[in-house]
Amino acid sequence: DHIGIFVSDTKRSFPFFEKALAPLGILVRERQRKWGSIVMSSEEWPPFLWIGPAGGNYHGTEVRVSERRPLHLAFKAPSKSAVEEFYRIGLENGGRDNGAPAICGEGVYGAYLLDPDGNNIEAIYRER
Repeated sequence: DHIGIFVSDTKRSFPFFEKALAPLGILVRERQRKWGSIVMSSEEWPPFLWIGPAGGNYHGTEVRVSERRPLHLAFKAPSKSAVEEFYRIGLENGGRDNGAPAICGEGVYGAYLLDPDGNNIEAIYRER
């Protein structure tokens, strides 16, 4: 149904995700002020990406900022230029290079960024 990412600093992470994923058509659909989180989706999918603050109790589980478990998330891009925009905008908004836009295999074009918490975020375009 959806993926949740706990981040150490929403002031750094929200702008990164909001701006870097926009070229892929993934936008903030809801701001959950009660929890300090955002919910993102595209027009194609129902809300599937939840991003919220680490620290505190989450349904009975303590979520500590100091406990980091890196993720790899790959988002489908509609074009090669969207992959390039994801990469450029992500770098401008707190992302770190983890693989510049390039051909990753036959008919596959992708780019990789590390988000402010060190998660590997990928945009990938697959030719049909």
